[in-house]
Amino acid sequence: MDARFDCRMMARALELAALGEGSVEPNPMVGCVIVRDGQIVGEGWHRRFGGPHAEVMAIAAAGPAARGASLYVTLEPCCHFGKTPPCTEAILAAGVSRVVAAQRDPFPRVDGGGFRQLQAAGLTVEVGPLETQAAQLNAPYRKLVSRGRPWMLAKWAMTLDGKLATRTGDSRWISSDASRRIVHQIRGRMDAILVGSGTARIDDPQLTARPNGPRTALRIVLDSKALLSDHSQLVRTAREIPVLAAVGTEAAAYDRTRLEAAGCETFLMSGDSRTERLLSLLDELGRRRMTNVLIEGGAELHGTCFDAGEVDEVHAFISPRIIGGAKATAAVAGQGCDLISRAFLLREPQVANIDGDIYVRGRTERP
Repeated sequence: MDARFDCRMMARALELAALGEGSVEPNPMVGCVIVRDGQIVGEGWHRRFGGPHAEVMAIAAAGPAARGASLYVTLEPCCHFGKTPPCTEAILAAGVSRVVAAQRDPFPRVDGGGFRQLQAAGLTVEVGPLETQAAQLNAPYRKLVSRGRPWMLAKWAMTLDGKLATRTGDSRWISSDASRRIVHQIRGRMDAILVGSGTARIDDPQLTARPNGPRTALRIVLDSKALLSDHSQLVRTAREIPVLAAVGTEAAAYDRTRLEAAGCETFLMSGDSRTERLLSLLDELGRRRMTNVLIEGGAELHGTCFDAGEVDEVHAFISPRIIGGAKATAAVAGQGCDLISRAFLLREPQVANIDGDIYVRGRTERP
């Protein structure tokens, strides 16, 4: 097979892998294509957490045609027992002769072991076609495995002059109906949605996806003093959709008990500064194997997350409105950068016109 053909087949495998977004986490998204005599004879992708892996699905689709074929997969085949048996065993049993993988799996129980097992059995193993694209697709998974923290997406809607609300706090609605539909789609694939106590108090949000997506996000409020109101939409619906109040040591025992009695969970953050407390929360979410978390504001929370270097992706909806006002709320507060050269950048940002709003999204990098 030539390199161009391998890249075409891997591109198809990546298309398949992306179909699992929102359904497979904390597992990675994986796609697989089996090719014999230059023709695709089987395809598969990991469809849901705990379900069959991509290689198994593709082998089942190929049937006897898998014998002597080439198998293209976006991530190193697993070689350990987890929710399902090792994919390496299925590959060997199917009689595949060549395995082409886009990238190595950083998960400690795999991390090259799958390749070694296949090579020891006499299979040809090649690694690397479209490795960059495959790594980008599974960047949230890779961050969770390597750093123990979830992938953080910051979302906001602002006016053309960068305001989240007027000087009186009015913000409904800055963005268009079409923009808000996109936000609900994003919410529907998140493990958690994070807001500050001010946003919870002023906006009284539900933080749900409407209509429902493949996941139901844990709704988290950074509420150091545990003052979230019993009458808020979050507390009133906590028994139906989970709510976590992340509190500090200054929170009164009475208020923690009050929230817990209403159906909320409380988590005691460690540290004195906002950054230390945020990081202790993210470490806890990592321990819970949460892969994607949406930061919905407000400005102080956005600023804390940027200051901590924990914003991985941005989704900004810019309305063609100008409201002005020195006391109107800006999109990102916190300490911020002291020099333009140290500012966060969006790498290869995507820009779209959404019913009059400008939707800018991209992954962050910092010089």
